[in-house]
Amino acid sequence: MAIEIKNASYAYPNGFMAVENISITIKEGERVAIVGQNGAGKTTAVKMMNGLNKPCAGDVIVDGINTKDQTTASISRMVGYVFQNPDDQIFNNSVKAEIEYMPRYFKLSEKEIEKRVNHAVELSGVEEYLDINPYDLPYPIRKFVAIAAVIASEPRYIILDEPTAGQDKFGLDILSSMITSLQNEGVAVLTITHDMEFAVNNFQRIVAMAHKNILADGTAKEIFWNEAVVADARIKKPQIGELAKMLSLEGEILFCDELVAKL
Repeated sequence: MAIEIKNASYAYPNGFMAVENISITIKEGERVAIVGQNGAGKTTAVKMMNGLNKPCAGDVIVDGINTKDQTTASISRMVGYVFQNPDDQIFNNSVKAEIEYMPRYFKLSEKEIEKRVNHAVELSGVEEYLDINPYDLPYPIRKFVAIAAVIASEPRYIILDEPTAGQDKFGLDILSSMITSLQNEGVAVLTITHDMEFAVNNFQRIVAMAHKNILADGTAKEIFWNEAVVADARIKKPQIGELAKMLSLEGEILFCDELVAKL
């Protein structure tokens, strides 16, 4: 089971080519962070994975199914997308109603709906807000409501677009725990992020994009200690890596324990 993008390109209606001839495979249970400057094609690429964007050339295959032959609704059951702005996604008048919307749309049993809602609520930490209108909640909590709603639909792949925006340490800890739990369930988690610390600490695979294409694909150390990739993708080395570089420490240091050991 995998998402396979094969030599795919996407052009917007005005003719602007946003991604050109990209190829990438995301396997079930993987944790993948996609990084790069604004305009690199990150969002366009991941929207092809769940059918929001249909390639103008090449193919996108999700678990053996070509997205060209399917509606966005049918692909979104397999690939869930959490928008950067939760207000683009939330439309119900209570947190509970928002989370159970898709299970009810799927006409699942009440027992199954309850199971899915409870699971999503537990992972996202929104238990105390179930009876509240989402728009009465702070922005960071609304983001978790949007995430919970996608989790409740039980896709095999979940895409998080800038999930750390506005989050404090408590929110970051919930995100980390949630990503681990989802991976343990066999769900692949992808994120688009400008938060390099979050990417390094939570994702086993980093994909750097630039110039409407994939520039590099590898481990955090393979990406962030490749100075050419860092410069071309216009990304920053994580703070620990920058500090190690300033101190002229040997080794490709990215993590706090590595830095402490060297010092």
